[in-house]
Amino acid sequence: MTDRKALGAHGEELAARFLQAAGMEIVSRNWRCKYGELDLIVRDAGATAFVEVKTRSGLGFGIPAESVTFTKQQRIRRLALLWLAEQDGPWRHIRFDVVSVLLTRGHEPVIDHLKAVF
Repeated sequence: MTDRKALGAHGEELAARFLQAAGMEIVSRNWRCKYGELDLIVRDAGATAFVEVKTRSGLGFGIPAESVTFTKQQRIRRLALLWLAEQDGPWRHIRFDVVSVLLTRGHEPVIDHLKAVF
């Protein structure tokens, strides 16, 4: 596993724990199909949230959430539709969240949960 993949996997684990501690239920982790991957799918107070997790080890390229571009958002939306088509509905409330995880040496992780951001 590369350092980048390990960093991402660690960030996703921290994000999952953070969301569970906030009372959310993890429905799926790293759901994959031939078109891509959804990091986390959670249930939160009657809503199903598709959560993109972005982890960085510094701010040299900006905060982690800034890397969720419009193109990435579109891909996540398409993947969410595929996931929803495989499940039993109905789906009244869905949203798209981003969890930003900043891991810098010598500091506690900084986790920021942005709800319904796209």
